[in-house]
Amino acid sequence: MEVINREARHEYFILEEIETGIALTGTEIKAIRDGKVNLKDSYAIIKNKEVYLLNTYISEYKEGNIFNHEPRRTRKLLLHKKEILKLNDKIKQEGLTLIPLKLYFKKNKVKILLGLCKGKKLYDKRETIKERDLKREASKISKYKY
Repeated sequence: MEVINREARHEYFILEEIETGIALTGTEIKAIRDGKVNLKDSYAIIKNKEVYLLNTYISEYKEGNIFNHEPRRTRKLLLHKKEILKLNDKIKQEGLTLIPLKLYFKKNKVKILLGLCKGKKLYDKRETIKERDLKREASKISKYKY
């Protein structure tokens, strides 16, 4: 089961990717297994030498009763201290952002692929759309050409 943040690749240049763990409750894991997750508009911040994921929507588990979680709560990401310090330096110096690109399971643990990103301008977005369309047309032509 994989949840991909498609908007991130459209809105940002991804300079570096980092795999992190995430601290979750039991009902959140069950909701993720059901695929009720949305990474759109979510981002990560570094606060007190810890990394937190904000604005990620994990739907309430329908059979969770009183033990259910809050859908948009702040979740802690699990990284080594050296990695956090390195990321913090890059973010402060270059004005970059941490955006979750993908949420997936690896050996029954939920992992998040964080991207160290720089925002695209409007003309950059147009350029990537143009390139994608050209690739699509080229593949169509090569497909039908014998």
